[in-house]
Amino acid sequence: MLVKLSLLLLTFCLSFKFTAVNAVENVTDVDLANPGYVEKPAWFKNSFLDIREDIQEAAANGRRVMLYFYQDGCPYCARLIQDNFTQRNIVEKTRKYFDVIAINMWGDREVRDLAGNKVTEKQFAKDARVMFTPTLLLLTEKSQLALRINGYFSPDKLEAALDYVGQKMEGKLAFRDYLQKLAAVPASGKLQAEDFFLKPPYDLQSLNHREKPLLLLFEQKQCQDCDELHGNIFKRKQTRAQLRHFNVVRLDMWADTPLIDMQGNKTTAKDLARSLNIKYVPSMLFYDGAEEVIRTEAWLKSFHIESVMDYVASGAYRTRPEFQRYIADRAARLEAQGVHVDIWK
Repeated sequence: MLVKLSLLLLTFCLSFKFTAVNAVENVTDVDLANPGYVEKPAWFKNSFLDIREDIQEAAANGRRVMLYFYQDGCPYCARLIQDNFTQRNIVEKTRKYFDVIAINMWGDREVRDLAGNKVTEKQFAKDARVMFTPTLLLLTEKSQLALRINGYFSPDKLEAALDYVGQKMEGKLAFRDYLQKLAAVPASGKLQAEDFFLKPPYDLQSLNHREKPLLLLFEQKQCQDCDELHGNIFKRKQTRAQLRHFNVVRLDMWADTPLIDMQGNKTTAKDLARSLNIKYVPSMLFYDGAEEVIRTEAWLKSFHIESVMDYVASGAYRTRPEFQRYIADRAARLEAQGVHVDIWK
Protein backbone atom coordinates (compact mmCIF):
# COMPACT_ATOMS: atom_id res chain seq x y z
CA MET A 1 0.00 0.00 0.00
CA LEU A 2 2.84 2.40 0.87
CA VAL A 3 4.50 1.68 -2.48
CA LYS A 4 1.26 2.38 -4.32
CA LEU A 5 0.75 5.61 -2.41
CA SER A 6 4.28 6.74 -3.19
CA LEU A 7 3.76 5.95 -6.84
CA LEU A 8 0.59 7.99 -6.95
CA LEU A 9 2.51 10.89 -5.50
CA LEU A 10 5.11 10.40 -8.20
CA THR A 11 2.61 11.28 -10.94
CA PHE A 12 4.13 13.64 -13.50
CA CYS A 13 3.66 17.32 -12.90
CA LEU A 14 4.21 20.02 -15.82
CA SER A 15 4.79 21.14 -20.08
CA PHE A 16 3.84 19.18 -23.96
CA LYS A 17 1.26 12.50 -26.61
CA PHE A 18 6.88 4.74 -26.45
CA THR A 19 7.38 0.57 -26.17
CA ALA A 20 10.59 0.66 -24.34
CA VAL A 21 10.82 -2.79 -22.81
CA ASN A 22 14.57 -2.71 -23.15
CA ALA A 23 14.71 0.65 -21.41
CA VAL A 24 13.36 -0.93 -18.22
CA GLU A 25 16.43 -3.16 -18.09
CA ASN A 26 18.67 -0.12 -18.36
CA VAL A 27 17.14 2.04 -15.61
CA THR A 28 19.47 2.58 -12.69
CA ASP A 29 18.34 1.53 -9.21
CA VAL A 30 17.83 4.70 -7.21
CA ASP A 31 15.68 5.78 -4.32
CA LEU A 32 12.08 6.74 -4.98
CA ALA A 33 11.58 10.45 -4.37
CA ASN A 34 8.29 11.45 -2.73
CA PRO A 35 8.01 15.22 -2.45
CA GLY A 36 4.66 15.02 -0.64
CA TYR A 37 1.97 17.64 -0.30
CA VAL A 38 2.93 21.31 -0.45
CA GLU A 39 0.74 24.03 1.04
CA LYS A 40 -0.28 26.81 -1.34
CA PRO A 41 0.63 30.39 -0.32
CA ALA A 42 -1.96 32.05 1.90
CA TRP A 43 -2.23 34.95 -0.56
CA PHE A 44 -3.68 32.75 -3.32
CA LYS A 45 -7.32 33.74 -3.85
CA ASN A 46 -9.95 31.82 -1.90
CA SER A 47 -12.21 31.49 -4.90
CA PHE A 48 -15.73 30.10 -5.27
CA LEU A 49 -14.45 28.86 -8.67
CA ASP A 50 -16.77 30.92 -10.81
CA ILE A 51 -14.01 31.79 -13.28
CA ARG A 52 -15.95 34.48 -15.15
CA GLU A 53 -16.76 36.20 -11.87
CA ASP A 54 -13.13 35.89 -10.75
CA ILE A 55 -11.98 37.60 -13.95
CA GLN A 56 -14.45 40.45 -13.41
CA GLU A 57 -13.35 40.93 -9.80
CA ALA A 58 -9.67 40.90 -10.76
CA ALA A 59 -10.25 43.43 -13.55
CA ALA A 60 -12.12 45.74 -11.16
CA ASN A 61 -8.97 45.79 -9.02
CA GLY A 62 -6.58 46.30 -11.93
CA ARG A 63 -5.41 42.69 -12.00
CA ARG A 64 -5.73 39.58 -14.14
CA VAL A 65 -6.42 35.94 -13.28
CA MET A 66 -3.79 33.21 -13.13
CA LEU A 67 -5.14 29.66 -13.04
CA TYR A 68 -2.67 27.32 -11.34
CA PHE A 69 -3.34 23.65 -12.16
CA TYR A 70 -1.58 21.31 -9.73
CA GLN A 71 -1.71 17.84 -8.25
CA ASP A 72 -0.74 16.68 -4.79
CA GLY A 73 2.75 15.22 -4.62
CA CYS A 74 3.87 16.96 -7.81
CA PRO A 75 7.60 17.73 -7.43
CA TYR A 76 7.55 20.47 -10.06
CA CYS A 77 4.59 22.09 -8.30
CA ALA A 78 6.57 21.90 -5.07
CA ARG A 79 9.51 23.60 -6.76
CA LEU A 80 7.24 26.33 -8.13
CA ILE A 81 5.82 27.01 -4.66
CA GLN A 82 9.05 26.64 -2.69
CA ASP A 83 11.61 28.12 -5.09
CA ASN A 84 9.56 30.72 -6.97
CA PHE A 85 6.69 31.82 -4.75
CA THR A 86 9.05 32.41 -1.83
CA GLN A 87 11.09 35.08 -3.66
CA ARG A 88 10.08 38.61 -2.76
CA ASN A 89 10.18 40.02 -6.32
CA ILE A 90 8.10 37.18 -7.71
CA VAL A 91 5.56 37.32 -4.88
CA GLU A 92 5.20 41.10 -5.15
CA LYS A 93 4.79 41.03 -8.93
CA THR A 94 2.34 38.14 -8.81
CA ARG A 95 0.17 39.82 -6.19
CA LYS A 96 0.37 43.13 -8.04
CA TYR A 97 -0.69 41.75 -11.40
CA PHE A 98 -2.76 38.63 -10.66
CA ASP A 99 -5.35 36.86 -8.58
CA VAL A 100 -4.03 33.30 -8.40
CA ILE A 101 -6.60 30.50 -8.29
CA ALA A 102 -5.48 26.93 -7.59
CA ILE A 103 -7.21 24.11 -9.49
CA ASN A 104 -6.62 20.46 -8.54
CA MET A 105 -6.42 18.63 -11.87
CA TRP A 106 -7.97 15.54 -10.21
CA GLY A 107 -10.33 17.46 -7.93
CA ASP A 108 -14.10 17.17 -7.61
CA ARG A 109 -14.96 20.71 -6.55
CA GLU A 110 -17.49 22.43 -8.77
CA VAL A 111 -16.16 24.98 -11.26
CA ARG A 112 -18.19 27.35 -13.38
CA ASP A 113 -16.05 27.59 -16.49
CA LEU A 114 -15.59 30.39 -19.00
CA ALA A 115 -18.73 29.31 -20.86
CA GLY A 116 -20.77 29.32 -17.67
CA ASN A 117 -20.99 25.52 -17.48
CA LYS A 118 -20.77 23.71 -14.15
CA VAL A 119 -18.02 21.07 -14.24
CA THR A 120 -15.65 19.40 -11.81
CA GLU A 121 -12.06 20.55 -11.42
CA LYS A 122 -10.83 17.43 -13.22
CA GLN A 123 -13.21 18.00 -16.13
CA PHE A 124 -12.17 21.66 -16.24
CA ALA A 125 -8.51 20.59 -16.41
CA LYS A 126 -9.32 18.04 -19.12
CA ASP A 127 -11.23 20.62 -21.16
CA ALA A 128 -8.23 22.96 -20.84
CA ARG A 129 -5.97 20.15 -22.12
CA VAL A 130 -3.81 20.18 -19.01
CA MET A 131 -1.21 17.48 -19.66
CA PHE A 132 1.47 18.59 -17.21
CA THR A 133 1.55 20.16 -13.77
CA PRO A 134 2.12 22.83 -12.91
CA THR A 135 0.22 24.46 -15.77
CA LEU A 136 -0.40 28.19 -15.54
CA LEU A 137 -3.08 29.89 -17.62
CA LEU A 138 -2.74 33.68 -17.53
CA LEU A 139 -6.01 35.24 -18.65
CA THR A 140 -6.94 38.69 -19.90
CA GLU A 141 -9.84 40.84 -18.72
CA LYS A 142 -11.82 39.50 -21.70
CA SER A 143 -11.32 35.87 -20.65
CA GLN A 144 -8.75 35.31 -23.39
CA LEU A 145 -5.49 33.46 -22.93
CA ALA A 146 -2.56 35.86 -22.66
CA LEU A 147 0.04 33.18 -21.93
CA ARG A 148 0.09 29.48 -21.17
CA ILE A 149 2.95 27.87 -19.24
CA ASN A 150 2.98 24.08 -19.49
CA GLY A 151 5.31 22.96 -16.72
CA TYR A 152 7.89 24.50 -14.43
CA PHE A 153 9.62 27.76 -15.27
CA SER A 154 12.78 28.78 -13.44
CA PRO A 155 12.42 31.95 -11.31
CA ASP A 156 13.93 34.25 -13.95
CA LYS A 157 11.64 32.97 -16.71
CA LEU A 158 8.58 33.09 -14.45
CA GLU A 159 9.36 36.67 -13.46
CA ALA A 160 9.65 37.54 -17.15
CA ALA A 161 6.24 35.94 -17.77
CA LEU A 162 4.71 37.96 -14.92
CA ASP A 163 6.04 41.20 -16.39
CA TYR A 164 5.00 40.23 -19.91
CA VAL A 165 1.36 39.51 -19.05
CA GLY A 166 1.07 41.88 -16.10
CA GLN A 167 2.14 44.80 -18.28
CA LYS A 168 -0.20 43.61 -21.05
CA MET A 169 2.50 43.09 -23.65
CA GLU A 170 0.89 40.06 -25.31
CA GLY A 171 -0.61 42.28 -28.02
CA LYS A 172 2.73 43.90 -28.83
CA LEU A 173 5.09 40.95 -29.30
CA ALA A 174 5.25 37.21 -28.77
CA PHE A 175 6.56 35.96 -25.44
CA ARG A 176 9.45 34.19 -27.19
CA ASP A 177 10.56 37.52 -28.67
CA TYR A 178 10.18 39.21 -25.30
CA LEU A 179 12.46 36.62 -23.67
CA GLN A 180 14.99 37.07 -26.45
CA LYS A 181 15.19 40.79 -25.71
CA LEU A 182 16.12 40.13 -22.08
CA ALA A 183 19.73 39.73 -21.04
CA ALA A 184 20.93 36.26 -21.97
CA VAL A 185 21.72 33.85 -19.12
CA PRO A 186 25.38 32.74 -19.24
CA ALA A 187 25.60 29.51 -21.20
CA SER A 188 27.98 27.68 -23.52
CA GLY A 189 27.01 29.91 -26.44
CA LYS A 190 26.89 27.06 -28.94
CA LEU A 191 24.58 24.36 -30.22
CA GLN A 192 25.61 20.92 -29.02
CA ALA A 193 25.92 18.20 -31.67
CA GLU A 194 24.59 14.65 -31.20
CA ASP A 195 25.14 11.55 -33.33
CA PHE A 196 21.39 10.79 -33.40
CA PHE A 197 20.46 14.12 -35.02
CA LEU A 198 19.43 13.83 -38.65
CA LYS A 199 21.47 15.81 -41.15
CA PRO A 200 20.06 18.54 -43.44
CA PRO A 201 18.34 19.11 -45.75
CA TYR A 202 15.20 18.70 -43.64
CA ASP A 203 11.97 17.54 -45.23
CA LEU A 204 9.60 17.23 -42.27
CA GLN A 205 6.69 16.19 -44.42
CA SER A 206 8.65 13.19 -45.68
CA LEU A 207 9.92 12.34 -42.19
CA ASN A 208 6.37 12.37 -40.86
CA HIS A 209 5.48 9.44 -43.10
CA ARG A 210 8.35 7.19 -42.10
CA GLU A 211 8.13 4.24 -39.74
CA LYS A 212 9.53 6.12 -36.74
CA PRO A 213 7.75 9.08 -35.11
CA LEU A 214 9.33 12.50 -35.55
CA LEU A 215 10.92 14.34 -32.62
CA LEU A 216 11.42 18.01 -33.44
CA LEU A 217 13.81 19.68 -31.00
CA PHE A 218 14.13 23.47 -30.84
CA GLU A 219 17.16 25.01 -29.12
CA GLN A 220 19.25 28.17 -29.15
CA LYS A 221 22.92 28.93 -28.52
CA GLN A 222 22.47 30.81 -25.25
CA CYS A 223 20.56 28.22 -23.23
CA GLN A 224 21.59 26.70 -19.91
CA ASP A 225 18.75 24.18 -20.00
CA CYS A 226 19.89 23.06 -23.46
CA ASP A 227 23.39 22.54 -22.11
CA GLU A 228 21.98 20.40 -19.27
CA LEU A 229 19.91 18.39 -21.74
CA HIS A 230 23.03 17.47 -23.73
CA GLY A 231 25.51 17.25 -20.88
CA ASN A 232 23.35 15.09 -18.65
CA ILE A 233 20.06 13.69 -19.95
CA PHE A 234 21.15 12.81 -23.49
CA LYS A 235 24.16 10.96 -22.09
CA ARG A 236 22.02 8.52 -20.08
CA LYS A 237 21.75 5.07 -21.65
CA GLN A 238 18.02 4.79 -20.86
CA THR A 239 17.39 8.12 -22.63
CA ARG A 240 19.44 7.08 -25.64
CA ALA A 241 17.52 3.80 -25.77
CA GLN A 242 14.31 5.80 -26.06
CA LEU A 243 15.78 8.13 -28.67
CA ARG A 244 16.38 5.20 -31.01
CA HIS A 245 12.61 5.05 -31.55
CA PHE A 246 12.57 8.49 -33.23
CA ASN A 247 13.74 10.48 -36.20
CA VAL A 248 15.28 13.45 -34.38
CA VAL A 249 15.61 16.86 -36.04
CA ARG A 250 17.24 19.64 -34.05
CA LEU A 251 16.64 23.25 -35.12
CA ASP A 252 17.96 26.58 -33.92
CA MET A 253 14.78 28.57 -33.24
CA TRP A 254 16.44 31.80 -34.45
CA ALA A 255 18.23 30.45 -37.53
CA ASP A 256 17.38 30.83 -41.22
CA THR A 257 17.95 27.11 -41.84
CA PRO A 258 15.86 26.15 -44.90
CA LEU A 259 13.45 23.23 -44.60
CA ILE A 260 10.17 21.75 -45.79
CA ASP A 261 7.47 21.90 -43.12
CA MET A 262 4.87 19.24 -42.25
CA GLN A 263 2.50 20.54 -44.95
CA GLY A 264 5.17 20.49 -47.67
CA ASN A 265 5.82 24.25 -47.68
CA LYS A 266 9.25 25.82 -47.94
CA THR A 267 10.15 27.74 -44.78
CA THR A 268 12.97 28.34 -42.29
CA ALA A 269 13.63 27.12 -38.77
CA LYS A 270 12.96 30.61 -37.43
CA ASP A 271 9.63 30.95 -39.20
CA LEU A 272 8.57 27.42 -38.26
CA ALA A 273 9.35 28.11 -34.60
CA ARG A 274 7.21 31.22 -34.76
CA SER A 275 4.30 29.45 -36.46
CA LEU A 276 4.45 26.63 -33.87
CA ASN A 277 4.51 29.18 -31.03
CA ILE A 278 7.81 27.98 -29.60
CA LYS A 279 8.37 30.13 -26.52
CA TYR A 280 10.81 28.03 -24.48
CA VAL A 281 14.03 26.17 -25.21
CA PRO A 282 14.62 23.35 -25.29
CA SER A 283 11.19 22.43 -26.65
CA MET A 284 10.47 18.90 -27.88
CA LEU A 285 7.57 18.38 -30.27
CA PHE A 286 6.51 14.80 -30.97
CA TYR A 287 4.69 13.81 -34.16
CA ASP A 288 3.22 10.53 -35.29
CA GLY A 289 2.08 11.31 -38.79
CA ALA A 290 1.12 14.88 -39.57
CA GLU A 291 -0.42 15.64 -36.18
CA GLU A 292 1.47 16.85 -33.13
CA VAL A 293 1.00 14.34 -30.30
CA ILE A 294 2.53 16.17 -27.36
CA ARG A 295 5.25 18.69 -26.61
CA THR A 296 7.50 19.50 -23.66
CA GLU A 297 8.24 23.16 -23.11
CA ALA A 298 9.48 23.49 -19.55
CA TRP A 299 12.35 22.35 -17.34
CA LEU A 300 12.28 18.56 -16.96
CA LYS A 301 14.51 15.84 -15.58
CA SER A 302 15.35 12.56 -17.31
CA PHE A 303 12.52 10.35 -15.98
CA HIS A 304 9.85 12.66 -17.32
CA ILE A 305 11.53 13.19 -20.69
CA GLU A 306 11.93 9.43 -21.09
CA SER A 307 8.28 8.94 -20.10
CA VAL A 308 7.08 11.36 -22.76
CA MET A 309 9.18 9.50 -25.33
CA ASP A 310 7.79 6.18 -24.16
CA TYR A 311 4.25 7.55 -24.33
CA VAL A 312 4.64 8.40 -28.01
CA ALA A 313 6.88 5.55 -29.22
CA SER A 314 4.66 2.87 -27.68
CA GLY A 315 1.54 4.40 -29.19
CA ALA A 316 -0.01 4.64 -25.73
CA TYR A 317 -1.31 8.12 -26.51
CA ARG A 318 -3.88 6.57 -28.86
CA THR A 319 -5.72 4.87 -25.99
CA ARG A 320 -4.43 6.82 -22.96
CA PRO A 321 -5.25 10.51 -23.49
CA GLU A 322 -4.36 11.42 -19.89
CA PHE A 323 -0.58 11.49 -19.81
CA GLN A 324 -0.52 12.00 -16.04
CA ARG A 325 -2.14 8.63 -15.44
CA TYR A 326 0.19 6.99 -17.97
CA ILE A 327 3.32 8.20 -16.22
CA ALA A 328 2.05 6.98 -12.84
CA ASP A 329 1.40 3.54 -14.34
CA ARG A 330 4.86 3.52 -15.92
CA ALA A 331 6.45 4.27 -12.55
CA ALA A 332 4.40 1.45 -11.02
CA ARG A 333 5.59 -0.99 -13.69
CA LEU A 334 9.21 -0.09 -13.02
CA GLU A 335 8.72 -0.42 -9.27
CA ALA A 336 7.06 -3.81 -9.68
CA GLN A 337 10.19 -4.99 -11.50
CA GLY A 338 12.39 -3.81 -8.65
CA VAL A 339 13.53 -0.66 -10.43
CA HIS A 340 13.35 2.39 -8.18
CA VAL A 341 12.82 5.76 -9.84
CA ASP A 342 14.36 8.99 -8.65
CA ILE A 343 12.68 11.75 -10.63
CA TRP A 344 15.40 14.28 -9.77
CA LYS A 345 18.25 12.28 -11.29
